[in-house]
Amino acid sequence: MAADSTSTAPSGNGISVAEQLEQLGAARKLVLENATYYDRIVKGVLPIIGPTAPVELRRWGAEFLAESLATPVLSMRDKENITVAVLDTIKGLLDAPGEDVIVLKASIAAAASAYPVAVRWIINNSYHTESWEQMSAVKSRILRIWDGAPVPVKLSCIKFAQRVVLAQTASNGTEQKYNGLDISLNMIPPNHPLLDPRQLEAEATGLLDRMLGVLQDNSSDALLVDATINCLSILTRSRPNTSNRILNTVLNYNPLKLANSPMTSKTRVLVRSLEKTTRMFLTHLLRRDPNNPMSGRIQQYVERLMRSRAEIFDEAGRKRALADQAVAGYGDAKRQKVEAGAPQFSVPPLGPGPHTLAGVFTLTNNAGLQAFDATQLPANLAAKIGVRTLAALDQNVLDLALNGIRDRLTSLHAAGAAAAAAAQPGVLNAATAPWVVEEDDDDDYEPDLTPAEDTEQILNKLDNAPPEELMGHTADAGAEMALGPFSLPPPPALDPDAAAKLSQAAASRVFGPLSTLKDPGAAVRKPKAGINRLAASSYDRDSWLTVITRLATRSTAGLDGAPSSGIKSEEGALDRPRASLGDSIRELLFTYILEDWRRRIEIAVAWLCEEWYNDQLTKRNGTGGELNYEKCALRLVDGCLSYITAQDKVLTRFLAEIPELSAPLLGKLKALCADPTTVQLALTSLLYLVMMRPPVREIALDTVAEIWTEYEDARPLAAKYLVKWRPGFIESQTRGAGSDAAAANNMAIAT
Repeated sequence: MAADSTSTAPSGNGISVAEQLEQLGAARKLVLENATYYDRIVKGVLPIIGPTAPVELRRWGAEFLAESLATPVLSMRDKENITVAVLDTIKGLLDAPGEDVIVLKASIAAAASAYPVAVRWIINNSYHTESWEQMSAVKSRILRIWDGAPVPVKLSCIKFAQRVVLAQTASNGTEQKYNGLDISLNMIPPNHPLLDPRQLEAEATGLLDRMLGVLQDNSSDALLVDATINCLSILTRSRPNTSNRILNTVLNYNPLKLANSPMTSKTRVLVRSLEKTTRMFLTHLLRRDPNNPMSGRIQQYVERLMRSRAEIFDEAGRKRALADQAVAGYGDAKRQKVEAGAPQFSVPPLGPGPHTLAGVFTLTNNAGLQAFDATQLPANLAAKIGVRTLAALDQNVLDLALNGIRDRLTSLHAAGAAAAAAAQPGVLNAATAPWVVEEDDDDDYEPDLTPAEDTEQILNKLDNAPPEELMGHTADAGAEMALGPFSLPPPPALDPDAAAKLSQAAASRVFGPLSTLKDPGAAVRKPKAGINRLAASSYDRDSWLTVITRLATRSTAGLDGAPSSGIKSEEGALDRPRASLGDSIRELLFTYILEDWRRRIEIAVAWLCEEWYNDQLTKRNGTGGELNYEKCALRLVDGCLSYITAQDKVLTRFLAEIPELSAPLLGKLKALCADPTTVQLALTSLLYLVMMRPPVREIALDTVAEIWTEYEDARPLAAKYLVKWRPGFIESQTRGAGSDAAAANNMAIAT
């Protein structure tokens, strides 16, 4: 009721609070649609949302300031202008006695976004002492109300402390590289008049210890612990000086502490939340940095945490044992009485009539159980019920059931044999068979009274018959049943243009499964089996890429035409060259590698190895086929050099692993020397080849010498390598240049 009356009460200028909130909402909608209005609207609403404004306006204003300072659409210069303007308002909202919790929470969130921007402003504008004094007062106020504040306010205080630690500790440079908005201790000059780096770093260390105090005290407050761990993940990634302290504290924290108390529904949710947050923090850290010195300890902690969680929740989900339910001296006697009077188990015999397989194995006469459809149960639940039932079943009962089923099967077999014998006609016995004489009017007919042959006599006669007769009958029957030869009609002639289009489509479909196959990633390293490995030993991305590279380099004869040959048209004129299947796959493979060449450099090396191997077989066989290794290697190097940077050490690895290097291939590295930032990368790669690949040492030194001759900016570093590996080269070049200059001077004087 108080809130409603306040919202309808008029403000100092005669406008009700509800109307002001409506106008402020329209202003907020305007800045969300067009970010250029942020500066004017934020500065315009500051008098309306001050400490003396109604609580509704203060809530809206604090949340709007927090949203404006955290928006990513503003540039750093715009954020600095807004931050300097709102510091006094934020300070007033925080200093107001008995301030509303929502206002405090939003104001601290706004201060958390404003702090690094204010530090950057003071670094570049040291004369503006008023802004730093206001920011310092805001920081002191937040740190004072941290401990005694409600939980929502404490969460904002933890976020503010994280921003302070980020701004007052040294960065590793990665965040600055990616977004350029990372403010750290590295940006503060040592002689700054307002900011002392040593004092700020000491304050950040104290704040970090205060944040870690929640974990060191082994707190069971899930909200505070989760908020702290979520803030620590950013510090661990971007501030390496704090990672060891954070990791040691987290590894000493026990998120399953509440499991020792009675397991209620609330306790179960809290334990799950604490355990999952801690485990995910460590798992992501291990995934991001697998070479961390503490990776072994982290892995052991995560495994121990998962085992403990499984034991706790499995035990909580089980029913109590019968021994725990029974009262001492009463439960045992009652159970013994039931067991003593229990009737023996027996399997009833089958009745007359046909029986189904389910009826044979049914052990009960309960109509309700027989009507139950067991196929409705999920497979995993049925398996679990079956395993637990067999594990708890008494051996005597199991033996009785097996014997009963065995007796049923025996009786069914005997009944089936008797029925089959009754249905089979009897064998005629010639000695006892009655003679049947049909009456006939023909008096000349005399019946043949020769006794009929029995079955054994017929079989003996067939055994003694000549095999030619039997074979003759069989051959005649086979000849009658034999069919004539069958052959498919020849395929229609394929147009060369249609063949080229189908070849392109087939090559494109080869790359289709790559998007669905699992990438093992960098964490999974499988041993390489060499050039004679099976291409598809496992259905993963590496195996399929091996298949693709071998399709490109070892295309089947008849499918891969010579690219230099033409197709004769009907008039006999030479048509345009025909693209081969291998060339189509090579083109798609080249495009696939360049899409992410830094991660797919191993695919490029494997492809070039296959090309080199195919070229060697072509040379050995003397078929005169086209050699593709040099052409593909030069094209790959050209494609990669377009995107190379000074940090791409993968170029050195690529040159070290491909099977063959040539002067034109290494000559491509001279293009890097045109850029001063990549000179060292090119020369370092050549030095690695000189040291580690002796067969190409002279070619690499020739390339270094050419770089020394052609590029003046690269001469100091190239000369350093040439002095060691090719002594006398620089002196000879210098003397030659001097003699040429003297000859030119003499000619000029003579003229």
